[in-house]
Amino acid sequence: MATSLGENLNILSTQQQELVKMLLENGQDHLFRDWPPPGVEDDHKKAFFDQLTLLDSSYPGGLESYIKNAKRLLADSKAGKNPYDGFTPSVPTGETLTFGDENYINFEETGVREARKAAFVLVAGGLGERLGYSGIKVALPAETTTGTCFIQHYIESILALQEASSQGESQTKIPLVIMTSDDTHGRTLELLESNSYFGMQPTQVTLLKQEKVACLEDNDARLALEPQNKYKIQTKPHGHGDVHSLLYSSGILKVWYDAGLKWVLFFQDTNGLLFKAIPAALGVSASKQYHVNSLAVPRKAKEAIGGITRLTHSDGRSMVINVEYNQLDPLLRASGYPEGDVNCETGFSPFPGNINQLILGLGPYIEELSKTGGAIQEFVNPKYKDASKTSFKSSTRLECMMQDYPKTLSPSARVGFTVMETWLAYAPVKNNAEDAAKVPKGNPYHSATSGEMAIYRANSIILKKAGVQVAEPVVQVFNGQEVEVWPRVTWKPKWGLTFSRIKSKVSGNCSVSQRSTLAIKGQNIFIENLSLDGALIIDAVDDAEVNVSGSVQNKGWILETVDYKDTTEPEVLRIRGFKFNKTEQLETKYSEPGKFHLKA
Repeated sequence: MATSLGENLNILSTQQQELVKMLLENGQDHLFRDWPPPGVEDDHKKAFFDQLTLLDSSYPGGLESYIKNAKRLLADSKAGKNPYDGFTPSVPTGETLTFGDENYINFEETGVREARKAAFVLVAGGLGERLGYSGIKVALPAETTTGTCFIQHYIESILALQEASSQGESQTKIPLVIMTSDDTHGRTLELLESNSYFGMQPTQVTLLKQEKVACLEDNDARLALEPQNKYKIQTKPHGHGDVHSLLYSSGILKVWYDAGLKWVLFFQDTNGLLFKAIPAALGVSASKQYHVNSLAVPRKAKEAIGGITRLTHSDGRSMVINVEYNQLDPLLRASGYPEGDVNCETGFSPFPGNINQLILGLGPYIEELSKTGGAIQEFVNPKYKDASKTSFKSSTRLECMMQDYPKTLSPSARVGFTVMETWLAYAPVKNNAEDAAKVPKGNPYHSATSGEMAIYRANSIILKKAGVQVAEPVVQVFNGQEVEVWPRVTWKPKWGLTFSRIKSKVSGNCSVSQRSTLAIKGQNIFIENLSLDGALIIDAVDDAEVNVSGSVQNKGWILETVDYKDTTEPEVLRIRGFKFNKTEQLETKYSEPGKFHLKA
């Protein structure tokens, strides 16, 4: 094998020599060009091959597939090829739900029963740097009234579903997989272990670590070396679409299938509202027997959120898929819709907004992955130096998205969606205070400020719909963001898993003032004829039944502003722009089983 490697070939194993041969055949000669003779820097060379072997083994089809895919996608990108060429968009079929009506309640009850046949997959490879938070995103408090972090909230929600769906039968353990990355793996494990997995059995939780992919330095898909180290290939994350190949290669899907599970629910790391929407959405999947159900919210035309769209090709192929907002408008204009993406009579676009939460039927999912190995259609997004598109500003890589899974499905696959109201289902936390303050008025901030306030808003609206008189919000500005401030209402998932459950725990003439804080930490807490103007915290073990009534009035918890630049305050408060001055509260704790009455 005539190669720039020369004598160095002799220090390699047979397997490594095969890898070299493949790389040379695919235009990667530059990787070995400046290598000194054997005996010099051999440790570095071996480390280089360890990295190559890892890159080769962690990509479906190996490095050869990666390079070939990259060449094809880079050629398409340079030619400006439209990935949707030949496709005509139309509005797909799905279910639009209205919170609290009979239809919604029926789907919710079906979903709770179905939950014992479900597994959950949390995609959590990201750090909170973009948020101005130095920890992992799942460790961030979803709200600061109780300080419950996202992963705790998710686990407690799954445990509440687990308990509710097993009534009268032996309790199934609902599995949770967390996809981590090099950045988050150790810290996620430490967070779980130091908090006893927030009440889950450690055997219920599986961490799958996503590896990175090689960077590409030019249109010929030559692998990019680190500028300071010729024995190291530059790598970057491949995107959350890797979750499919990781689940497939881990063998866990077959374990679930053999255990009688039917559903896999995928969700993102910082949406504090999601589990309010999950029972009804799972009920839709079960009732309609959807192979793929995308959770969605109404979207305004041209809003910066992908639209769920049916695409039909001139050759008869069709698929229901998320189309990014910047591609949807031109696609519609090119397909006989001269006005492009516009709102219909509802005031929203007829194409629902994708929020990247998927429910997949496990059987059809395994069948599909056995054909694809979990490989998801990729894309490449090189930043070119100039209009000639011949060289890049910096190295690029292939990427893939979890929600592109349906692209390879056959037209007979039952792919649908479930639209939920935004206030109920979607308040991701991803933008830092400065970026959020620049968002045009009327558009969502998607910050820690808006994410926490959205939880209070959703809980207040739900209580209102259950018959409680909840005061209207006031508008305040924190970190340059104008938000509605509702009463600070929070509850543990096992108290209010579904709307019918919440309605059964609230009765009589109840009212909550705007300045109030209400935290319900317990399963069997019943509120009857309660008037709250201040702060009330009720904490009870599961076997304690507590009836709360009367009039609670105290100075309460005062909301104070925090400047995001004020380094004397903790990060978790700076990124929100507010904190609670806990002036006065009524706090009661019931740690023994029994029946109790709290009459204020």
